[in-house]
Amino acid sequence: MLKRFLAYYKPHKKIFALDMLAALLVSLIGIVYPVVTRTMLNDLIPNRNYRMVVVFGLTLLVLYFCKMALNYFIQYYGHVMGVRMQAQMRSDMFNHLEKLPYSYFDNHETGKIMSRMTNDLMDISELAHHGPENIIISSLSIIMSFCYLSSINIWLTLIVFACVPFLLIISMTLRKRMKNAFMRSRTSIAQINASLESSISGIRVTKAFTNADKEREKFEEGNEMYVDARKDSYKAMGQFHSGNTFVTDIFNVVVLIAGGLFLYNGDIQFGDYSAFVVSIHMFIGPVMTLINFMEQYQNGVTGFERFLEIMDADPEADPENAVEAGKLDGHIEFRNVTYTYDGEKDVLRNVSLTIEKGKKFALVGPSGGGKTTICHLIPHFYNVEDGQILIDGKEIHSLTLDSLRRNIGIVQQDIYLFNSSIKENILYGRLDATDEEVYEAARRANIHDYIMSLPEGYDTQIGERGVRLSGGQKQRLSIARVFLKNPPILILDEATSALDNTTEILIQTALDDLCHGRTTLVVAHRLSTIKNADEIAVVSGGRIVEQGTHDDLIKQDGIYSDLYKLQFRANSML
Repeated sequence: MLKRFLAYYKPHKKIFALDMLAALLVSLIGIVYPVVTRTMLNDLIPNRNYRMVVVFGLTLLVLYFCKMALNYFIQYYGHVMGVRMQAQMRSDMFNHLEKLPYSYFDNHETGKIMSRMTNDLMDISELAHHGPENIIISSLSIIMSFCYLSSINIWLTLIVFACVPFLLIISMTLRKRMKNAFMRSRTSIAQINASLESSISGIRVTKAFTNADKEREKFEEGNEMYVDARKDSYKAMGQFHSGNTFVTDIFNVVVLIAGGLFLYNGDIQFGDYSAFVVSIHMFIGPVMTLINFMEQYQNGVTGFERFLEIMDADPEADPENAVEAGKLDGHIEFRNVTYTYDGEKDVLRNVSLTIEKGKKFALVGPSGGGKTTICHLIPHFYNVEDGQILIDGKEIHSLTLDSLRRNIGIVQQDIYLFNSSIKENILYGRLDATDEEVYEAARRANIHDYIMSLPEGYDTQIGERGVRLSGGQKQRLSIARVFLKNPPILILDEATSALDNTTEILIQTALDDLCHGRTTLVVAHRLSTIKNADEIAVVSGGRIVEQGTHDDLIKQDGIYSDLYKLQFRANSML
């Protein structure tokens, strides 16, 4: 872990070296004051050398101006270095997230991922800046202070340094407890972020069902968990700091008693004793810095461990020896495909089907039967445990993921639109498309006229998840996106099930145009929309239990026939 952390310093070696040099100079300047104090008390003041007293005082003033400039450099450029390292980690995390498979996001909440990208990386940034400074410079300061105090009186110095093991024992004893407490605190913050992200995203549903009290209850539950976790961490911090502060206070008592005895016995001069009392803080200061650094260290290490949890998640990778798919024709074949969710629950069992090039193949059946899973397996969003999926006779595991997915267009019930302009959302289908190609895609999706009626036209901002558009308008934008992509294979996953009849007719016209000449897999809830499919399969319990044309399935008088009659009866009652 340390090696991976240090790797982020490499692009900033120059500023890091200057930062460490500035911190070292600050430490050296810090030792000047006790040296000057001792010289004045033992020499200049007893000998009434007031001229040198003034010279020493002015020299100190100049050095303190230099110290001010150095501290500015440390605070400004050191933090800039930390922020740049944080930005690089954030970029690395985002790029890695983009490579993770569907299954990762099935099991990890968005809010928790966001917490790791913000709160955790901020703590890592602080550690990156202050860590080397505190460890290296404080250690050097302790060594220099030991040498200087030893030059005053070695035995008194050794007595003072004998207190250091007590500090180490307390720090090591309480370190693990504080680390665990901070880990629980971070987990609770991530939980709050996840709950908040969910509640804010669903605010319209909350208002529609007047369930604000329920959302407040859920949020307060996470909030209370956060308070409890923070209480534990603050308790650990309190024990850590109070114990260490007590031991450091003992230093003053030791110096007072031992130094007084040495002075009484004539083993130390009054000036040296006074200088030792002043100088002891030069030793206690870096010791306390290292002790207090433990809290920041725990925050940073905990944050980096959580950062590595994401970075170490296995990315989605092309199969070994995968080849480019090129332009596919769209002949799809499932051969005894089995898929298990999380290695426990069978979602599909020995599914076999064939979708001929340019044909429309429909999947119907009860919810949870495996229809959407079949759709997700074709673009290789998930890996099958057993069996084969072939397109144009090529096993999809032998094709690179990008080249395979470039041949597939997907229109889903739950449309995701980005918080940007209409044009940018359509361009997501093919980023290098011209304006005219975008307009043509919108025309074919039956939404161009509506867009042109808006004051800002294609530059209209649609809000988060397209909140400023109706369901039908969002659906047509998603269709325009696929028109622009122009893939040979099309997957329609309940693309019209959430729309009213009038809007559905308008969108169905666009979909019919979109399906023309493409191999199309349709998941449908309304059976009236797939009556004319070339073939229909009924999926239930992870298996294909019926298959044929609409007329064939009606004659079989099985599940499909029952579903159709039920919907026909329901429609006739409207």
